[in-house]
Amino acid sequence: MQIRKGQSKDLAAAAGIYEEIHDAEAAGLTTTGWLRGVYPTADTAGSALLRGDLYVLERGGLVKGAAVINHLQPECYAGGSWSEAASPDDVLVLHTLVISHREAGKGYGSAFVSFYEEEARRRGCRWLRMDTNARNTAARSLYHRLGYREIGIVPTVFNGIEGVNLVLLEKRA
Repeated sequence: MQIRKGQSKDLAAAAGIYEEIHDAEAAGLTTTGWLRGVYPTADTAGSALLRGDLYVLERGGLVKGAAVINHLQPECYAGGSWSEAASPDDVLVLHTLVISHREAGKGYGSAFVSFYEEEARRRGCRWLRMDTNARNTAARSLYHRLGYREIGIVPTVFNGIEGVNLVLLEKRA
């Protein structure tokens, strides 16, 4: 297994994983609170690639997961009760972590979060921040197991999706 910067050749795979997750949600197998055609889409991965902050998890030459890692904190983070104020350079944010639904339970999500934490240390960041939809109990459970603290829930319009209760999470790097 390898986690690396995404490349243009990875865009179709990342978008395919988004669609898998939308399919699983439509079938009642998972709950993310995402909305097909709104978020995430192929443009989500494409924009991240252009910014240089798309990462993929690859095994056996196949992309099994993807995420965006950067310093960009959504506006709604300003309403969070963070442990301490931190400059953007002191915070690394994990966005849109996805693992192929067919690969669930293999530890890939935990491996991706571990990579993110190492990346924060490598960049000299003091804080790890992320969010998830309050309805996404699987992600909330994973992050709790990995030592992230829920610091609050903020109502917001999330990437074009109305009425989202966004759980803000943090951990010291």
